[in-house]
Amino acid sequence: MADKPVLGVDFDGVLHAYTSGYQGLDIIPDGPVPGAMAWLREAVEEFHVHVYSARSRAQGGRDAMKKALLDWLIAEHGEVVGRIVHALIHFPQYKPSALVFLDDRAVTFTGTFPPPSELRAFKTWQQPTDSETNTPK
Repeated sequence: MADKPVLGVDFDGVLHAYTSGYQGLDIIPDGPVPGAMAWLREAVEEFHVHVYSARSRAQGGRDAMKKALLDWLIAEHGEVVGRIVHALIHFPQYKPSALVFLDDRAVTFTGTFPPPSELRAFKTWQQPTDSETNTPK
């Protein structure tokens, strides 16, 4: 099989529910986003998964992410499978070079620069939107 490409996955707001907001570099108060651990189990089959965050810049932040993901993977998949999946995940200090990124705070660049006002109005998937128009409140 050909070498797998790198998939960059943001931690806070993608894997970690992040409903409590930032509490500190090494404090991860919330559980995983529903479906995240099942998705990771599939993703490591197709990609070299690199989990990163603003937390990644410090060893304490990376260690906290590693521990949270290990705990969540074991809770979801059991000790053996959880540890196997966890061992296949990389935790770089900086955002990696990747084929693609999964991030809750990104806009796909299409060759046309969006107006700054549109970027300023950006909302993550967790922030409320007007349900009729699906636009940010």
